[in-house]
Amino acid sequence: MSFLYIVRCRFMRPDLEASWNAWYSGEKIAQLLAKPMFRAVQRFRRANGRGRDYLALWQVASPDAFGTPEYKADWGFAQWQPHITDWSRDLFDAAGTAETALAVPAAGALGVIAFDGMAADAAAAARDAFNDAQMTWCPCVGLDRHTPLIGLRCFGDAASQAAMPQDVRAGVQAGVYRPLGAFATAPSAA
Repeated sequence: MSFLYIVRCRFMRPDLEASWNAWYSGEKIAQLLAKPMFRAVQRFRRANGRGRDYLALWQVASPDAFGTPEYKADWGFAQWQPHITDWSRDLFDAAGTAETALAVPAAGALGVIAFDGMAADAAAAARDAFNDAQMTWCPCVGLDRHTPLIGLRCFGDAASQAAMPQDVRAGVQAGVYRPLGAFATAPSAA
């Protein structure tokens, strides 16, 4: 895999949340996976810890994916935009990570550690406090740059997610996210 495009947000209308999730997990995923250089995706909802409520983990072949006419024609949350808050979209370098390494099974979870608003040197120092050889650390290389780096770890089952740190320093978000659907690949990437 080359790059991770991670979209995080909160949805503020509980009465519309099921419809929004159906749209995002259906139409939105199909729309983006049809675009050049979008290779795979999986969506998640935070189960515990700190962080935004929703996370979409997209794999893209190149930062150039965001400059194509196809991407620019219809990106965003469409009619759901008024209900989205605390939205971030960041691009991370994931070179050397296998494409399926972050595919989470239905009974599993994704551990996420972010350093929103921290300077790169402060985030690197905070990262060093985590002694987890299974965490994949990816530096931010583009888009909105809400966090200078992000840590991701797949858990195969719900019991193993207890390995995520619970007591973290101020400014660090450590959350556990459950999949909202299966890992999906673009037809051209399959």
